[in-house]
Amino acid sequence: MSDRTQLAIGRSTFSVSRLTKRALQAVIASALTALAAFLILMLNNVLTARSGFTQGFDVWYAFIRRSDILGTIVLTAIVTIAFVYWQRDRERR
Repeated sequence: MSDRTQLAIGRSTFSVSRLTKRALQAVIASALTALAAFLILMLNNVLTARSGFTQGFDVWYAFIRRSDILGTIVLTAIVTIAFVYWQRDRERR
């Protein structure tokens, strides 16, 4: 069993270690979660009459800087990626 895998970015593929690939996947999943929170908070602040874009960004920025929120986002990404790979390995047997 090889300790290297292919990482596809755009039209290019790179040979990287499994740990690097999984770490990059966790970073991407965390960034997507932060983006989803940004969209929800921004739309909430834009759609209410008393606030706008600037205040929506400030609310999101204060929210995302909290260490418990960042920890939850990263932990969720790591557990999800680990589960998907574990499940894939069990299906091959």
